[in-house]
Amino acid sequence: MLNSSQRARLRGMANSLDTILQVGKGGITDNVVSQASDALTARELIKGRVLDSSMLSAREAADELARLCGAETVFTIGSRFVLYRESREIPKEKRLMI
Repeated sequence: MLNSSQRARLRGMANSLDTILQVGKGGITDNVVSQASDALTARELIKGRVLDSSMLSAREAADELARLCGAETVFTIGSRFVLYRESREIPKEKRLMI
C-alpha cells in the first residue's frame, strides 16, 4: 500500500510519461489486462486513458485494472489514470525508488 508521500513522488514521475494504455468501448478485456501487466513488469509505472466511448469512468477502470494486475492506482484525473507495480524483473539499480 502506497503512503501519501510515495503517491506524490509517483505522481510527479508520471507527468513525463506517455499514455500507453487505452480502455475503449470494449471495457477491460483480457488483452487490456495483459498489456497493462506486461507494461507494469517492464516499467513499473504506466499511464492510461479511458476513451469517451467506454462505459467506465477512469476511477473504475484504474481500480479494476489494478486489482486484476496486482498493481495500485496512483491517481486518476479526468479520463487519465496512473498505475504502479514494483517489478522484480527490473534490476534493482534501475527500479523506481519511491
